[in-house]
Amino acid sequence: IGSAFGPVSCKAASSQAESIAAIATMAPLIRTRLAGFGKTVKARGISLNSNNVRFAHLFISIAASIKMCKTHIMLNALDHLFAALARLLLARGVGFPDLAERMKRHYVNAAKSAATGKPTDSRLSVMTGLQRRDIARLRSLPRPVARPNHLARIVALWQNTPGYHDDGVPRALAKNGPAPSFEALAREVRRDVHPRTLLDSLAEAGTVTIAPAPGTQMIQLVRMSYQPSIGSDDQIAYLASNLGDHISAATENVAGITPPHFERAVHYSGLTEQQVDQLAADYHDAQMAIMKEISRKASRMKADNKGTGTIRFRAGGYFFRTTEDAQ
Repeated sequence: IGSAFGPVSCKAASSQAESIAAIATMAPLIRTRLAGFGKTVKARGISLNSNNVRFAHLFISIAASIKMCKTHIMLNALDHLFAALARLLLARGVGFPDLAERMKRHYVNAAKSAATGKPTDSRLSVMTGLQRRDIARLRSLPRPVARPNHLARIVALWQNTPGYHDDGVPRALAKNGPAPSFEALAREVRRDVHPRTLLDSLAEAGTVTIAPAPGTQMIQLVRMSYQPSIGSDDQIAYLASNLGDHISAATENVAGITPPHFERAVHYSGLTEQQVDQLAADYHDAQMAIMKEISRKASRMKADNKGTGTIRFRAGGYFFRTTEDAQ
């Protein structure tokens, strides 16, 4: 195509329909180059049906142009996501070369999942645009191991395990001793870490308070979810898990995978700061109520399964505010 027609370009467009319309405006140029290509074939004595040649290369050129325009639209649509990610990575000292190297691995994994038949290095190279030597190197790397959040599990068990709560209201627990105590709860989650270490982490994050009592200390859960310290590794891990599952849900919906995942959002502009404060408070209360109920129900179901379940889920919410002129 490059030698017969020259480079094909795609103008900026706000929709796929506009992109296809833009391609239609290129038809005269395509016809002119096709005619020249047909004459070249005839002059060289190649036995080909000129109409077939013209139509075949016309369709190839249009298909290539549509692909380029779809890429242009997709990248424009993702700019909002890229901007937020760039701010986060820059703030955490992650350079672009490090991001690009990590993205190569995910491109290879995505291509392996999307490929039909045997995903050879050559095929993955064509699908991803990466060189084959990069494909071979990346395929040999070990898969990263997910890090569970033990502090969040302690908080969840505290609210859902019989003996540790009264109708969903967490009890104050003795620091040490047999169940129900914080020590017993912590050892149920991790036996290789001292309960005091876990307690200190929860207290530092403001999730629990420690009050003196005769013969021991009493631990009170004051936040119904573990909220890591700002900028901590735990907070970054939460961000990755939450956004990763949210993007996966949206991606599968766009791809038409059934059944679709629930994903909804309400968005308004033209409001005052006080009005948004009220809406945020309403949303927070309603969201926390449904999340507590879902957590209690899921905990009972998991206990009934006795380790036979194989499906996981994540359900969450967010409320974001900014000025209308913010980028």
